[in-house]
Amino acid sequence: MQSLVTLSAQMAREGIRRLLVLSGSAAWCADRAEKLRDALPGDWLWVGEEGDEPPHCSPRALTTLLGREFSHAVFDARDGFDVAAFAALSGTLKAGSWLLLLVPPLDRWAQQSDADSRRWSDTADPIPTPVFVDHFSRTLFHDGQTLLWREGDEQPIPDFPPRAGWHPASGAPQREQAAILAELAEMPPGVMVVTAPRGRGKSALAGMHIATLTSPAVVTAPTRAATDVLAHYAGEKFDFIAPDALAGRMNQQGSQPGWLIVDEAAAIPGPLLHTLTAAFSHVLLTTTVQGYEGTGHGFLLKFCAGFPHLRHRALTTPLRWAAGCPLERAVADLLLLDDDVTTDNPTGPLTVAPLPASAWQRHPSQPAALYRLLASAHYRTSPLDLRRMMDAPGQHFWLAKKAEQIVGALWLVEEGGLSPELSQAVWAGFRRPRGNLVAQSLAAHGGSPLAATLRGRRISRIAVHPHCQREGIGRALVAQARDSNCDYLSVSFGFTQALWHFWQRCGFMLVRLGSQREASSGCFTAMALLPLSDAGQALAEHEQQRLARDLPWLSHWQGEKLDLPVALGSTLNDEDWLELAGFAFAHRPLSAATGALSRLLAASELPLPALRGQLVHSEREAQLCARLGLPGRKALLAQQRTEAGLALRASDEVRTDTLKKQVQAVTGWMDTLANWNKEGIVTLFVRRRLHLTH
Repeated sequence: MQSLVTLSAQMAREGIRRLLVLSGSAAWCADRAEKLRDALPGDWLWVGEEGDEPPHCSPRALTTLLGREFSHAVFDARDGFDVAAFAALSGTLKAGSWLLLLVPPLDRWAQQSDADSRRWSDTADPIPTPVFVDHFSRTLFHDGQTLLWREGDEQPIPDFPPRAGWHPASGAPQREQAAILAELAEMPPGVMVVTAPRGRGKSALAGMHIATLTSPAVVTAPTRAATDVLAHYAGEKFDFIAPDALAGRMNQQGSQPGWLIVDEAAAIPGPLLHTLTAAFSHVLLTTTVQGYEGTGHGFLLKFCAGFPHLRHRALTTPLRWAAGCPLERAVADLLLLDDDVTTDNPTGPLTVAPLPASAWQRHPSQPAALYRLLASAHYRTSPLDLRRMMDAPGQHFWLAKKAEQIVGALWLVEEGGLSPELSQAVWAGFRRPRGNLVAQSLAAHGGSPLAATLRGRRISRIAVHPHCQREGIGRALVAQARDSNCDYLSVSFGFTQALWHFWQRCGFMLVRLGSQREASSGCFTAMALLPLSDAGQALAEHEQQRLARDLPWLSHWQGEKLDLPVALGSTLNDEDWLELAGFAFAHRPLSAATGALSRLLAASELPLPALRGQLVHSEREAQLCARLGLPGRKALLAQQRTEAGLALRASDEVRTDTLKKQVQAVTGWMDTLANWNKEGIVTLFVRRRLHLTH
């Protein structure tokens, strides 16, 4: 321990941090960590699902501590490894600190299930993660600056060569900060974004700027705790308002005077951030673009692209630790956090090929380059996606290359293939199994109760090198992916006309339009299918026709040019009856039944105040509940289901009772359907548009 104490003092003088991996049984790891905590004074924040004594927080709660600083920490990955939380923790540690990482025995870890896999594998139970363990071990053994202590082995303390002495920042602006502060002082109305990896002083910069202002300044951030550093430099002028509260104030007062300062801006949902920035004449956004928070340079590409005169400045020199810090380098190597895409202009003939399943073991540079390209292009690509790429089942990848440089990447995920019983239960709203984003949506919001029995591959990500766009590379990747043994390809995306035109050119058919904006893009969600089989073609045509029929009641989409088939009439048909029964007597959501309910209201003479209030008069839920004397949203939905049932009975009581029994007795009529082959199901429910008899 004395050798470790001596090394810690040397690290403090040199301004660096280091990673110490403890690999062994749970009891041995805990005992070693306890001895280290006793030997080295410090905060010793313990991050894990369980902790013996404070300070302790769970991995998911770590975001509340971003912006704070600690001396030494323990990250407990013995049962599950939340790599994003691990990387975020590393950014909170002061110079001279150790980050202790507790992991299972390396020779058995690959066979042990990882509890964290529930978040990204779309499996019901935790799964082993052998590819990630192999990558972790390979990275660790190639890192000459990280310490590895294994149970039963010696715990060596290498004699690291001395580094140059380091002097911590004095609190005065450093060279990069001073240049940006001078520009901010003279900046006309507009938006400036300052990006940097952790520890470069961007929060301090924001606080320094506030301290110099004579006009008012409002600070907002994902959490107040994340603004400790900013508050220290801003002093008495620090004025924090939570994002939601600030948005509420703006709704009442309109435009605001002075400056808006947003710390960790990329962690705030895009639509809310747009609302906040629109109310101020001068805005400073600071954010981390190192990909462990799921931002990447996509924050600049997607969110910031909406500001025509935006100024982007970057801080590159570390201030809270010395350049070349071993901990920062170890985390970046492990999680591929260097997401910059080369500025070279790739040349040569284009080739498109699948990425072999063994690529991480045999040619790790290829999938690593693929991930970095995705991280540079997508707003929310994060280490959670890296874990999914490595070990989640049902993943497929295609690469486009010029010479040996990757210029395009396509990521597909297997979906569908649910049993008829489960697909029907999803349609009725009784079940929501993990995964199957589009397949479940087709059943839960579409017109075919058995849509999720078909097999599809969803395009999870697609990216093209910035210097190679508009060359047809994206379409070439999709064209190769059509050679798949499934019924359709699918995509879910934030709708813009430009993006929709791309998917149209690839052969996709629009089948669903969402009613909520995506948090990351600020766009409404859309889903599209590219049929690959007769069953897939029938499903896509059916859902597209259903969408065209419902479009007049989808208010957010009425002004869009969607190139849909001609609607098939506004009177109730057999499919409407089934949809309405699913809403009234099962758990179909209001959003899925909007079109059918609107046609029902047009045909009914009953008052139906809860339904008409929301669908005809566009009353807000809170206002509607107050007018009807209902306690809240659940009571309102229950009232709307009751009203739908009353309207159906007023139209045809016998048919209503028959359909009620069918949709509620999921195991009854689904047992009969289960005996039919898939093509028969599709023929009945899709080609004949669900013509159930009564």
